[in-house]
Amino acid sequence: MFPVVKIRMPKDLTGVQAGKLPQELLRSVGGSAQLHHMAAPAWLKMVADAKEAGIVLKPTSSADTYRTYAMQLAAFKQRYSLTDTGTGETRHFEGKTWYLKPKMACLATPGSSNHNWGLAVDVANANGKTLEWMLKNEHLYGFSHEVQSEPWHIRLVTGDTPTPLVQAFIDAKVIA
Repeated sequence: MFPVVKIRMPKDLTGVQAGKLPQELLRSVGGSAQLHHMAAPAWLKMVADAKEAGIVLKPTSSADTYRTYAMQLAAFKQRYSLTDTGTGETRHFEGKTWYLKPKMACLATPGSSNHNWGLAVDVANANGKTLEWMLKNEHLYGFSHEVQSEPWHIRLVTGDTPTPLVQAFIDAKVIA
């Protein structure tokens, strides 16, 4: 079982549309990948500490960090159809029932994903020693799993309050 902690949203997301975050709320976490400014230092500190332990943490792609609404919509429409596909997996979006296409992974509807808030990361190779390390340590950085079916998907749950480990990292690195 993966630990699932209730999320506290950062206050500066109040009144902002999911997937339409202003650039000033986002920070780079390498390449074109971005996260909300509260999630970015937590992720970067976790990546650095994992590296010291011989574990490589990285997103599966830059699209598996912050996703704009348009990115989520495009991915959703690639994976779901308005025609019953027989997979038994559905989502309700735009007042319609959408059916997961065969051999496709589930995806949240646009505007409902924590990726749209810049708080979630899908971690590449989240199995074996990597997953063991995550399960033992992710809470130290303010992360938690969101669902039992996705060992790779974590999201920041600490809202506006960094964990002591992350706060020390922010203070030492002067990360804004």
